[in-house]
Formats: sequence, C-alpha cells, structure tokens
Amino acid sequence: MQQSKTKILFVCLGNICRSPLAETIMSDLIEKKNLTDKYEIDSAGILDYHEGEKADYRMRCHASFRGYDITHLSRPVQKSDFDKFDLIFGMDEQNIRDLQSIAQTDEQRQKIRRLIDYCDTFGRPTIPDPYYGGDDGFRLVIDMLEVACKNLLQELESK
Repeated sequence: MQQSKTKILFVCLGNICRSPLAETIMSDLIEKKNLTDKYEIDSAGILDYHEGEKADYRMRCHASFRGYDITHLSRPVQKSDFDKFDLIFGMDEQNIRDLQSIAQTDEQRQKIRRLIDYCDTFGRPTIPDPYYGGDDGFRLVIDMLEVACKNLLQELESK
C-alpha cells in the first residue's frame, strides 16, 4: 500500500519571488534525495495581482546562477489549499496573519507555520521580500531559503 504524500505549500505576498523559489529549492532537494514519492510541493501568493505570471525576472536570474530553474506560474492562495496541504509556510508575519484570516477552522490554522523558524543562522525575524531592493536582497533570500528548506526537509525526514 502506497503511503500518502506530505503536501507542503509555500506562501508569500505575490508568489513571484520568495515562495516560488522556496518551492523550487525544496523540490530540488527532494529530487536529489530521491524522495519525490513522499512529498508534493507548491507555492501561492496572498494577492492575485500576478496570477499566471512567471516569477520575477531578477529572482529567476539570481536563482539560475545557483542552478535553480523556477518554472512556477503565480497563483493566489485558495480556501481549498487549507484542506489539500498538510503544512503551509508563510515568509513573513503579514503572510502569517493573512493566512490565519483565510483559514476557516482551527485545524486549518494549525497547518500554518513560519518558514523563518527553520533558518536561524541569519539573525532575521522573517524572510524579507527582495522585490523593492537590489541584488544583495535577492542573494540573501536565496541563502536563507536554501538553509530553511534543507532544515525543514531534515526535520521531516527525521520523524
């Protein structure tokens, strides 16, 4: 009998910088460890402003320098995501508050987590949005998401 997959959703504001990269990094880690039969990974945004668009060009460029190919197209969080996914990770406190307000039950709210909790090496309270910043912000976010996804997968696999 096949075990059901653990379904993980990464969420940021517009689903064009942080969350599609987190999805890409986590999927890459899972594939390299031959764990694709155990996990399903996706990402979404709080807002639907960029729905159907590719990730931000700058994020795709910086990610490609690290060997990542972000293919995700932006989509907004749906109420049904709270039933479909086992874990829902917000990138910052506003994402967490927005997710809490979208969730309809306590059971759904318990699925919401802070991704920064898996990345304490940078001394930051959240995974910052690089959208309005420069190249250093994009590189920092990639560094942070690599650490967070690695630590998250390690924790999941240790259970």
